[in-house]
Amino acid sequence: MLNSLNLQYLFASHNNLTGEIPSLICNASSLKILDFSHNNFSGTIPKCLVLSNFLSVLDLRMNSLNGTIPATFSMGTNLRNINLNDNQLEGPLPRSLENCTNLESLDLGNNKINGTFPYWLGSILKLQVLVIRSNKFRDRIGNSKTQFPFLNLRILDISNKDFNHPLPRNFFKYLKAMMNVDEGEVGLKYMGDEYYHDSLNVMIKGSNIELVRILTIFTTIDFSNNSFIREIPQIIGSLHSLKGLNFSRNNLTGYIPSSFGNLTNLEWLDLSFNKLGGEIPKQLADISWLADLKLSHNQLTGQIPLGKQFDTFNNDSYTDNLGLCGFPLTRTCSNHEIKQPPPSTLQQEDNLESKNGFGWQAISIGYGC
Repeated sequence: MLNSLNLQYLFASHNNLTGEIPSLICNASSLKILDFSHNNFSGTIPKCLVLSNFLSVLDLRMNSLNGTIPATFSMGTNLRNINLNDNQLEGPLPRSLENCTNLESLDLGNNKINGTFPYWLGSILKLQVLVIRSNKFRDRIGNSKTQFPFLNLRILDISNKDFNHPLPRNFFKYLKAMMNVDEGEVGLKYMGDEYYHDSLNVMIKGSNIELVRILTIFTTIDFSNNSFIREIPQIIGSLHSLKGLNFSRNNLTGYIPSSFGNLTNLEWLDLSFNKLGGEIPKQLADISWLADLKLSHNQLTGQIPLGKQFDTFNNDSYTDNLGLCGFPLTRTCSNHEIKQPPPSTLQQEDNLESKNGFGWQAISIGYGC
């Protein structure tokens, strides 16, 4: 029956539907968009859905689907968005996902998928959103065999996992879409098309917010709640378009890179619950859009920078850093100076002015989340 109707768009979200996804869906051979999100479907994902050459959007998030992700993604598939967030899927991530060369958004968060970091997804050149948070991935972030991996990636969330190696410097240097601020951007543009706008749950300034629509200039990295060790790579200071950066709750040591002063579009920065030492770089005070700063529970020392955005942060930004002094803390600073780490090469060479800054809180209100 579905095939006889030449069905192309099927929206059935938020309907409290139960049972397994009906097998009749496989008869809809012309289906382009399938949105069964926010229901109570159980059982496995029908294999026919990943064999289709027509399907562009597969949105099955917020259900109770189990089993493994079908390993039969076909060559020539037109899939642009796959959202399987918040199910009970398990097993490894199928390598046949590499066949989805048109894939722009992949959200597999909050499942039980295991294995190592899927570095091979870097070969999907159109990929802009990768969310694999709260799964069972572990070990290190490997090196991609692709010459320039993840060139268009703008949103990366690998939080709440068991990664326990140094932050991969070579990984960050290829994130070109996070380095370039689009000076020609006019108006607000969103991911998706006229029938379906991509959406995403993301941590913004410490709150889990649903972006009903994803701005094409929204750029964020979330590596929180892992066990990453050693220093934060200076090269992260070259990711000029970043709006948010979260490295909280790891085992990072060393200094806060002074190159972070180059992140002139940054609106929130969370480095709390690590083992970072030294002074807070004065360059951070020049980030005019920085509205939320969390540096608590580290080993930072010296005077807190003064002026601009730093005059708006309260004590909570610096809790449990016994060596810090100055406003807004009650602990005053003595005259002795603590040696500041030398400025990075990135700080010396790059002085890009802020572009595309605005308040995400205001936009969230506009979305009506």
